[in-house]
Parts: sequence; structure tokens; C-alpha cells
Amino acid sequence: MAKKFLIVRTDRVGDVVMTTAIPREIRRVFPDAFIATLTQPNTSKIFENNPHVNLRITDDLSKNTFWDVVKQIRKHKFDYGLLTYPTERAAFQLFWGGVKKRIGVGRILYEVITLMKSVSRNKYIPLRHEADYCMDLTRKIGINTDNYQPEIHISETEKSEINKFIKDKGISEDTFKIILHTGSKNSAPNWSEDKYLELIIKIINKHKDKNFALLLTAFEMTPDFKSKIKSLNDNRIFDVSDDINDLRKLIKIISAADLMICSSTGPLHLADALDIKCIGFNCCQPMSSVKLWGVLNRKSVNLQVSEDFCNANCSDDKKQCGIEKGISTDDILKHIII
Repeated sequence: MAKKFLIVRTDRVGDVVMTTAIPREIRRVFPDAFIATLTQPNTSKIFENNPHVNLRITDDLSKNTFWDVVKQIRKHKFDYGLLTYPTERAAFQLFWGGVKKRIGVGRILYEVITLMKSVSRNKYIPLRHEADYCMDLTRKIGINTDNYQPEIHISETEKSEINKFIKDKGISEDTFKIILHTGSKNSAPNWSEDKYLELIIKIINKHKDKNFALLLTAFEMTPDFKSKIKSLNDNRIFDVSDDINDLRKLIKIISAADLMICSSTGPLHLADALDIKCIGFNCCQPMSSVKLWGVLNRKSVNLQVSEDFCNANCSDDKKQCGIEKGISTDDILKHIII
């Protein structure tokens, strides 16, 4: 009988992207496996069109869906539940859902109560990539792999849709498309909008005769920032943030890019999983570093604030990050090749 696996990650976009290699690696070892995911409704779209995923279960954490999820889990009689990031809610859902073998992270009290086996991150020593830590749960059940490159799948229909979207914006097929995502939802150290504006002006001036389109995708952009962008009066800049009505639309737009520029936040990891060249930038503190959260695809560039700069310019408790000055616009500009 085919084995049944449930992969669980109910936090944010970038975190869920880190689990996208797991279905592929399970399928490689168990070709006939039934593989399901448990995420929030929004992040479930990351697994849309994934050929290795048979079912997507969602849990709306803002609503009373706990027992609905338990019923769905119980219905499918899963052999394995992989809780890639510890949450009490999901641990009990796996327990009450009757998942036979449940693997979590650490030895948290609710994992002990629910009789869950676990893997340890050993206080992040030695520090490894988040996707690699997630893959530890598959290694625990005998699926050994060093391939933890994230992946997101785009259908041919979606490719046609996004090509039409780009064309309707007046962007030709041979135009070099750069996505600049200025937001982070406070999930990672980031530049100010003034610093991003400085970068945009430098891109325009350096590549004034080049055929490129600069697409702005962050819904957090302020009216003042948008006004300053408009005042540049450059028809190669496109604010497409209002066109992005859900996560899948953002994924499709990113899939059409030649280059993605972003701090270490969800959209950057989406681009990585879509195998888009990225210029990403990180703080050097371990929990925000390239080592843990850097872009993995080999065509990309990871920039990181130096430890010396951090020690000299960040607050003693490291809560105030100096990434604004620690990575310059010129640091990024030299990697933009149109």
C-alpha cells in the first residue's frame, strides 16, 4: 500500500517556500506516495500545480477551523506527519488526526504530550540553511538527500496569462524585466524607501539607453514614494502592485522576470524557487544571515552586511540593524547586467 505523507508549515511565505523541496524528495524515494501539505490558505498557493503534491489542506488560523482540519487529516489516514516548524495547534491536529508517525522540531512540551518524535536544530550550531533544517525531518524517516533547492511550478496556462499581462502593460517580449520589491512586512532587515529611490535613479542613469522594464511589486509602498517614482517620468518603470490581488498572481509576475532585487523576505524566496536570478541582501546576524536565509539557486547573488560594520554601527542588542548603510546602492548596481 502506498505511504501517505503530510507536510506541515503554517507560518509565512518565505518559511513555506523552504519546505517545497520535500515533496520532490519524498516522491523520488516513494514514487507511489500520497503527499499532502497543510498550510494557511494564502501560502497554499505556493504548492499549486506542484506535480508531487496530491492534496493541499488549509488551516485559517484566524477562524475556528481546528476540528475541520483534524477531520480532513483523519480522513486520509496519513502514515507520516512532518511538522517542519513547531506550533502547538498543528501538533495537536496531527495527534487528533491519527497520523501514525509524527516528526517535529525540538522537544517542546506539547510535542512530548502528543508523543511526537523530533529532530534537533542544536541551537543552530553549526548554522545551516533553513531549507536544509526542514529536510532533516525527511532524513529522520530514511529519505536521505542533500538537494534542498526550493521549487515552485508554473503551468503553461499561467505562463500564457502572465505573458499577456506583461504585453498589455506595453512591455515587449525581449525587454529585460527587473522586479524591485521594496517591502518586507518587517520579516527581515530592509532599506528605507529613500534608499530604494536612490537605487532606482542610479539604474535609470546607468542604463539610460537600455531596453529594460522595472516592475515595482510591493503593496507597502507609500503614496509619497509612489509620487516620487512618478515624478521621475520614466516610462520604463511600472507600478504593478495594485494588480497583485493574491499570492499566486505575485508568483506568476515573478516567474516572468529576468532579475529580482529584494531584501531577504518572502518574494525573494519565491524568486529563488522559480529559478530567477536574484540580488538579495541580508543582515549578518545568524537568524537573518545568508547562511540561514540566502538565495540557493546558483545564478543569484547574496549580499550581506559585514560583521565589522555590524559591530560598529548596529545597536548592542542587534535589534537596530545598520543594513541601510551596510549595503550600498552601488553594491547592488554592479551586479545588474542588462
